[in-house]
Amino acid sequence: MKERYPLPCNIAQTLNIVGDRWTLLIIHEILVGNTTFNDIKHNLETISANLLSTRLKALEQQGMVVSELYSKHPPRYQYALTKKSKDLEPVFHALLLWGREHLDTCYKALINSETDNDVEIGYYDQKTGERIPQEHLSVIPFERQT
Repeated sequence: MKERYPLPCNIAQTLNIVGDRWTLLIIHEILVGNTTFNDIKHNLETISANLLSTRLKALEQQGMVVSELYSKHPPRYQYALTKKSKDLEPVFHALLLWGREHLDTCYKALINSETDNDVEIGYYDQKTGERIPQEHLSVIPFERQT
């Protein structure tokens, strides 16, 4: 994938990896268990086979997906997510919740499977474990501790 956003910004650099058309949807398909090319293609009905192949190869190069040959004749691959791409799951959840609030037609919901209640996203202090109100969040320059 080419760098589209040459900016010193986490969001821009993340979009350089997952911001191409179809990429997040492909990752989501694998996340929910559709791990073969045909399964992914079937669920993303309008993506061309060539584009799906290109995106899967790019995701492998970025360390987001690994492939495993499961049939030699003809060659067929099964795809799995790496930790790097599995860590996007909360992002997918946030998009589902945003859609619940802002789309005219909501297609999916995110619920607590034990109670069937809707859920919301919360932020917690890593040291104290306390929940932080959204108005107390601040984005600051990141400096790694050595």
